[in-house]
Amino acid sequence: MRNRCGLLKNAWYAAAQSSELRRNKPISRIILGEMLVLWRLADGSVATLLDRCPHRNALLSEGTCNGTTIACPYHGWTFDTRGNCVRIPSESEDGTTRRQRSTEAFPVQESDGLVWVWMGGDVAPDRPPFAMPFRGVEGWRTYYMATRFENDVTNLVENFMDVPHTVFVHRGWFRERRGIPVRTTVERRTEEVLVTYHLDDDSIGFTDRLFNPKGLPMVHTDHFFMPNTTRVDYIYGEAERGFVITSTCTPIDDSHTQVYTLISYKYGALGRLAPFFLPWYTRKVIEQDVDIMAIQRRALNHYGQADFSSTAADALHVFIESLREWAESGGEGARPKPMTREMTFWI
Repeated sequence: MRNRCGLLKNAWYAAAQSSELRRNKPISRIILGEMLVLWRLADGSVATLLDRCPHRNALLSEGTCNGTTIACPYHGWTFDTRGNCVRIPSESEDGTTRRQRSTEAFPVQESDGLVWVWMGGDVAPDRPPFAMPFRGVEGWRTYYMATRFENDVTNLVENFMDVPHTVFVHRGWFRERRGIPVRTTVERRTEEVLVTYHLDDDSIGFTDRLFNPKGLPMVHTDHFFMPNTTRVDYIYGEAERGFVITSTCTPIDDSHTQVYTLISYKYGALGRLAPFFLPWYTRKVIEQDVDIMAIQRRALNHYGQADFSSTAADALHVFIESLREWAESGGEGARPKPMTREMTFWI
């Protein structure tokens, strides 16, 4: 998958939450079809290698790590953080270094409570990982949800930014159909799609009534960042309160994706009540998306990845697909040009 996804591999992908990595305890992850092993070193940093010993193809993640090295469970071949083979026990009493028997190492960074892996291979990282918003910012509280979806990244990021589906998939939990028009501005930028909703009395279910008792006006924007991250903002008043959902998608294979969603909220004194029910509520909503994405995937698996039928209300889908398809092609042809569309849909 990594070899055929074009420019999409030249990116940071979240592999795990920082809390999942402990010293001397390797874990395994799959990104773009590649099995990776990650482990935390004695100095607290993280190393990532291809999860395959080049000797007899055993999984390194089932082996043992010690300080800066990891040893295969089958014959003890040992590798450093750069993937160099630094010990083959069967070749001498003290082992033998054989750098020509190395395995692939991956750049790795830890930020915002996530461990990020650069999948670009020979292309070196040219930017830091995506900055997850409001972690550690005064007045804001945050928590992560990790969710596995049965669908691909393109369909997921479109789902996360799609308002019309909320009155059907999340009926009674997030929105109710009111039969009102929503005027919307959709902007395609070089590596982003920004959607701004012009609806004075928008709301997001019962949480609005609980955490916005003063009825402050809400500004709703949805933002897609290439290649795999969405940010949905509900900001009240002059940023007095807010609810922000940021989801970064890590492709496992063509039909499965691991999503790390950061919930950020600022609700003043009432925010102290949120930890008692907000994680339960957001988990319920995201599991509804898990279900509808699996339903869509079943149809795609049967009929193939046919072209979608779109209307003017699907402008954000068309813009997202154009950016990802151009990158997946390896940058062939002209890059999609910046464009703005004004449109109205009904909810």
